[in-house]
Amino acid sequence: MRFYLTTHKRHWVRLTEVPLFLKSEHFTTAAKLYPARGPYAVDSGGFSELQRHGRWTRTPHQYVQDLRRIWECVGPYDWAAPQDWMCEDLIIHGGTAGPNVFAGTHLSVGEHIHRTVANFLELRSLAPDLRIAPVLQGRTIADYERCADLYERAGVDLRREPTVGLGSVCRLQSTHQGAAIVTAMAARGLKLHGFGFKTLGLERVGHLLASADSAAWSYHARKRPPLPGHTHKNCANCIQYAMHWRTRVLASLPTWQQPLLDAA
Repeated sequence: MRFYLTTHKRHWVRLTEVPLFLKSEHFTTAAKLYPARGPYAVDSGGFSELQRHGRWTRTPHQYVQDLRRIWECVGPYDWAAPQDWMCEDLIIHGGTAGPNVFAGTHLSVGEHIHRTVANFLELRSLAPDLRIAPVLQGRTIADYERCADLYERAGVDLRREPTVGLGSVCRLQSTHQGAAIVTAMAARGLKLHGFGFKTLGLERVGHLLASADSAAWSYHARKRPPLPGHTHKNCANCIQYAMHWRTRVLASLPTWQQPLLDAA
């Protein structure tokens, strides 16, 4: 299992060989991009797009151009997420969560699933040479099964894909429902990536995942004083804190999981 550190600091790719997970928008707004020292994957930024606008504002053609620039300037990435459609209540219905306002798509879960699959097919048609991974979306096990079946009917053999993202589970990962969804999809023989997985989720279903990413280190850092000798207010943007956090997370997992998880 490959464990990616999620960060908005794009220059970290030149500072560490630890696997990183970065939003494409953080690359596309940069005047200069740096070659990556280690492996990395690219998030499409779908959660932020749908939160703010209730729709995608970048066309598939624009996204493909962004991915090509990243590939050429930063180096080959492990994989990139498509422009998928998350299925959380706030994304669909809109509302507020703390200071965050959600526009809402006001579409059905079924429509989100359909649009997720359709976008992947379009992106793969536009750029068959780029490593764009299919993503499963849904709310229930039946939803995810229906999404997987849509891919299969479109001619996408998910079992042969090197990565299949599992969306809309980050808030369910430590629950019985979340574990059941991961278990059901893993039973199909898929190499799953868990978006936004934290310690409890990894402890429960980490052995069923091929990879996972997490930005939880930044949230933790905001609640704590900075590391000794650090002069910033907190370490929410600090690579040293992120690396310490990653080490602690890996060490806290069951012993039989650690060697696989720690592999870069």
